[in-house]
Amino acid sequence: MINVMIVEDQKMIRSLLESYINKEEGYRITASIAGANQAPEICETVQIDLILMDVQTEHRENGLTAAKKIKQKNPSIKIIAVTSLIDFEVLKKAKSCSVDSLWYKDADEDTLMDIVRRTVAGDHIFPDAPPVVEIGTAKSTEFTKTELIVLRHLVKGMSYSRIAKAMSIEVTTVKYHVTNMLRKTNFENKLQLALAVSDNKMIADLADDE
Repeated sequence: MINVMIVEDQKMIRSLLESYINKEEGYRITASIAGANQAPEICETVQIDLILMDVQTEHRENGLTAAKKIKQKNPSIKIIAVTSLIDFEVLKKAKSCSVDSLWYKDADEDTLMDIVRRTVAGDHIFPDAPPVVEIGTAKSTEFTKTELIVLRHLVKGMSYSRIAKAMSIEVTTVKYHVTNMLRKTNFENKLQLALAVSDNKMIADLADDE
């Protein structure tokens, strides 16, 4: 029997994941919680074989940080990050923190459960790239790597001068990149741009790793 813990703060999605696992022969739900910070402690007290881990849970608790802690003490536990965040940095961090697989919440039941079975069998499954979304009149794939870094700072509410200092570039260069992104998206200002990428989950506002 595969003992499963689900870590997901949205009740509807948590219930959906529970229904998938409950229908799968040989699997049972041992724990189902809303916050990632509680997960490592549960793994110390309860037999857990597989975790479906949301990347950003309640109170901005970081599922990838929790996964890293769990893997350090219990490397045999399989962890699948299940997220709606399309930020490429999330995919990169998931691989680096020893998450076994990662997929997106909009996957259908058959796809997700196939990933579950293959991960339990020892496979590591990651998408080649995050899904493409539209940001204004542009697609997420149209932004350069440098523009994405500038966007990450904009989402945090940083000024042009702070962004310039953080990136070791001139303020005029920051403004140049923002102007290019506004041209691509047809937004009027940087606030509209920052809100759009946040709403589309193109840039994740995750709590820092501990």
